[in-house]
Amino acid sequence: MTASPPPRHPLHFANFRAYLVGRLCAVLAQYSMMIVLAWQAYNIARETMTTAGASAQLGLIGLAQFLPLFFLTPITGWVADHYDRRVITRLTLTLLTTASALLAFATYEGWVSLPLIFGIAIIVGIARAFNGPAYGALAPNLVPPAILPTAIAISSVAWQTGSIIGPALGGYAYAMTPWGAYALAAALYGVALIGMLLIGPVPQPPRDTSRHPVRQMIDGFAYVKGNRLVLATITLDLFAVLLAGATALLPVYARDILHVGSAGLGHLAAAPGIGAAVTALWFSFRPMKTEVGLKMLASVILFGLSTIAFGCTAFLPRDIAVEAGVAALVVLGGADMVSVFVRQSLVQLHTPDAMRGRVSSLSQLTISASNELGEAESGFLAAMVGPVAAVIGGGIGAIIITIIWARLFPELRLARSFDPPDIGRAENSQEKPS
Repeated sequence: MTASPPPRHPLHFANFRAYLVGRLCAVLAQYSMMIVLAWQAYNIARETMTTAGASAQLGLIGLAQFLPLFFLTPITGWVADHYDRRVITRLTLTLLTTASALLAFATYEGWVSLPLIFGIAIIVGIARAFNGPAYGALAPNLVPPAILPTAIAISSVAWQTGSIIGPALGGYAYAMTPWGAYALAAALYGVALIGMLLIGPVPQPPRDTSRHPVRQMIDGFAYVKGNRLVLATITLDLFAVLLAGATALLPVYARDILHVGSAGLGHLAAAPGIGAAVTALWFSFRPMKTEVGLKMLASVILFGLSTIAFGCTAFLPRDIAVEAGVAALVVLGGADMVSVFVRQSLVQLHTPDAMRGRVSSLSQLTISASNELGEAESGFLAAMVGPVAAVIGGGIGAIIITIIWARLFPELRLARSFDPPDIGRAENSQEKPS
């Protein structure tokens, strides 16, 4: 009897299918909550504050989510490399489900307040600090090494799709009923938790007991610093998106510049998701294989140009400003999908499994810095110079950073493909396909 050929696609593995569904739902919930937290905080603040003061509250919301990640990153990466990554994600998803359900109840009962929103934002930041590295480092443990690049690519697409479609879901749900947006996030987190509970035993890298945990935490920083390709991809996204934080100011644009309200916020938040979805669909038929570094650089420049275009909608007549803003955000979402897809794939494929938790925690820190800290930077800058100048200036800054990085890190320009230096270092014992 002829033996059946080994599976050639990650979706042939039950563990990976459960992981993918869970990851997509968790990211959708996370980013839908982020936009709703910002919108609700801004509206509550506008009842007693000026536009500048309320914009500063958006900055504080981003800071509240970022600071736990900043201080906990060395610990969370080490934890993901030394303990069962499935258990870590299950515990954090339980906490996130509870936090979003609490906000849904508080909003429904009418006693939601800025202190409660800030408190939940801190809890979300703590949970994500532990959740992100465990999630990111788990994917390569679920499939054989030969199809690991495809698994990482699919996981990256799921993450980026969720991160850009999530705000649209949150905006539309809030427009229908404010408490329903948080209820939706709680439901999505619950589905993600079920997905993680369905994942069976997976390989775990051996624990290093020969050195002090602090020394091992430092190893993660040393590895990123020593691998210039990993360092370049992580830091480029950090500084470019940190500066070009147009999406962080969507509540300001929706309420006080374009005057489209919460329904219009949903349209604006959905626009990047459309661009991301079209780009992901393109990748599913025409996978990126060549000149990946140059394409990442080009996508970040396009990201900056799209940010500038969105900022300039403030100067257009109202009847075309919204359409032009949506179009700019569609292009922004597509460019962001290309950039993050390349970055996630290069980082994961060029990192040994024993280091993936710590490197993933650092990658998450830069993602959070570019998102939550970017929200803080955009909010505070908008309070000082105005939202329009903040958005346009951020787009210009992203383009300048990309040009500088192309010169500082030739390794990025010369990255031709996703091929890792040694695919064989991944584990050889994997789950059997179902």
